[in-house]
Amino acid sequence: MRKHYIDNIRWMTVVFVVIYHVIYMYNGVIQGGVAGPFHVVQYQDAVQYVLYPWFMALLFLASGMCARYYLEKHTDREFIRVRTRKLLVPSTIGLFVFQWIQGYFNMAFSNAFDTMPDQIPGAIRYLIMVVSGTGVLWYIQVLWIVSMLLLVVRKLEKDRLYHIGGKINILGLILLVIPVWGAAQILTAPVICVYRFGIYGCCFLLGYYVFSHEEVTDRLKKWCIPLAATAIILAVWYVAVYFGENYAEKPVVNSPFSIVYAWCACLAILGCMKKWGDRTCRFFDFMSKKSFGLYVFHYLALSVMAYFLKEYTPVTGFFAYLLSAVAAFGGGLALYEIISRIPLLNWCVLGIKKEKKHV
Repeated sequence: MRKHYIDNIRWMTVVFVVIYHVIYMYNGVIQGGVAGPFHVVQYQDAVQYVLYPWFMALLFLASGMCARYYLEKHTDREFIRVRTRKLLVPSTIGLFVFQWIQGYFNMAFSNAFDTMPDQIPGAIRYLIMVVSGTGVLWYIQVLWIVSMLLLVVRKLEKDRLYHIGGKINILGLILLVIPVWGAAQILTAPVICVYRFGIYGCCFLLGYYVFSHEEVTDRLKKWCIPLAATAIILAVWYVAVYFGENYAEKPVVNSPFSIVYAWCACLAILGCMKKWGDRTCRFFDFMSKKSFGLYVFHYLALSVMAYFLKEYTPVTGFFAYLLSAVAAFGGGLALYEIISRIPLLNWCVLGIKKEKKHV
C-alpha cells in the first residue's frame, strides 16, 4: 500500500521550505545573497528559527524511509541509475544548462558584478554563476552522496541493523537524539554551512534502518500528542533564546538545544502525520507530484520577484512578502510545467526520463 503520510510529509515540508525562503529573502540575520531587511528588528524572522532546525532533517528522514521501500523491490543497480538521473544530473548538468541563472541573481543581490574586475573573461564569469547557482540544489547533491553511501553500508552490515532498528521503543527513539547530536558536530562544510553531511547522513540512515519499520512509526503515532506539545514548547523557547543570532552557523546550529528541538519536531511530525495524515485527495496528490519541481524552481522565481521589487519599485513590507510568495509558489510551479515538457532540457534540469512510445 502507498504510504500517503510520507508523500504528505514531503510536499508539506517543501511548502515550509518555500515559506522559509520568502522570509529569508528579506531577513535581517543572514544578508548575503538576499534582498535584505526592511527594518532593524523584524519579528517575522522568527519563522526562520522555528523551521530551520528540523525541516531538512525531516526530509532526509523521509528520503531514507523511501530508499528502504524502493530497495525492497528493486536492485542496487536500478537504485543507482534512478538516483543518479533524478538527483545527480539536475544538480550538476542542470547547473550549467539552467541554474546558472540563479547564480546571476545571487551575485546581483551581493553586488558581485560591481566589484568584479572587468578583466575577468566571460567564460570565468559564467563558471562563477554556475557555482553560485547551486542554491537549493545542495539538498539533492547531499542526498545522492548519502544514497551511494547507503549501498556500501548495506553490503557491510547485511541488514542486521535493520532488524535491530525495528525493536527500538519510544524511549530509544527519543534517545537517538544523542547520535544525531554527535553527527551534527562533524562533516559540515567549512564555508557553505548547509552541507551538513554528518547530521543529514545520520538522519537518512535512521530513516532507512529505523523509521521505515511500520511498528516504529506506530509507536510515534501513539505518542504523537505529547511529542507535538513538547515540540511547540521547545519552538517558542528556542526563538526566545536565539532570536537575533545566526541560526544557520555554529555555535547555534549544532548546539544541544537546536538538535533536541529538531529531533523532537521530527518525531512529532512523523507521529502526527501517521495518525492524521495518512490519506490523500486530489490536492494532496497534485502537490505530491509537483513538489520536486516546486522545490527546484521556487527560489529562482522568488529571486526574480525580489530583485524586481528591490530595484524598480518602492514596495516593501507585507506586500513584498505577499508578491514574493505568489511568485515563489506560482512561478515555481509554472517553470516546472514548462521545463518538464521540453525534451532534453527536462532531463538536464529535472532528470525526467524520455518515455518510450509503444505501438
